[in-house]
Amino acid sequence: MKKINEYIEVVEAQLHTALQQDAIIDACASQFAKTIVDGGVIHVFGCGHSQMFGEELCFRTGGLVPINAIKIPQFNIYPKARLSQLMERTEGFVGGVLDSMNISEADTMVIVSVSGRNAAGIDMAIEAKKRGMFVIGVTSLAYANGVTSRHSSSKMLHDVSDLTLDLCGVKGDAALQDARVSEAFGSTSTVVGMSLLNGIVAECIVKLADAGMDPPIWVSGNVDRGDEANQKYMKAYKGKIDII
Repeated sequence: MKKINEYIEVVEAQLHTALQQDAIIDACASQFAKTIVDGGVIHVFGCGHSQMFGEELCFRTGGLVPINAIKIPQFNIYPKARLSQLMERTEGFVGGVLDSMNISEADTMVIVSVSGRNAAGIDMAIEAKKRGMFVIGVTSLAYANGVTSRHSSSKMLHDVSDLTLDLCGVKGDAALQDARVSEAFGSTSTVVGMSLLNGIVAECIVKLADAGMDPPIWVSGNVDRGDEANQKYMKAYKGKIDII
């Protein structure tokens, strides 16, 4: 079997397993819907490659408007990935990040950390809860249960989250092997995590419609009516979503 086919099979298997946590998925979608009904914003935080989750969900065609990607340069893999790695292991920084933002107790904080062990993600969960926010941790429990915390509390992300969405990956994230290759390869967390979170957004949209609300959804700026359709959202959420 070609490795690309094996990789797809592994991803499909992990997604199938992840979808078995139906109650958690429904609770996440319900929390998203509650946040929007209450006038709040869904913030998405991650370090390194996990910043991509916020980028995927924020200002996304067909996605919910009140989603804010927390994009902090110190946690970005650009200009040097090693600096991002050092920063995500550093405590005491993200409280200042939240102090610089327009947040409220109606908001929800989504924190993506595949291993769930690094200080920044755990700090963010603790600080967000101090400010009254509901916290959803997105992590791989098999990975998290196979490593130790890098936070002074000795807690993992799932220990300090109100809800935990399991990515159902493997320890180390890389899921493929070859007898001639010394290390595992083919990480799955991004594909699985993006699929789950986009699916939860879709579930949230249906819940809002069921409640009689026309959900705020971004329209592609590359269709003729896109700019006009989005203008009302730009005004309504200015100051609440960092990129607008």
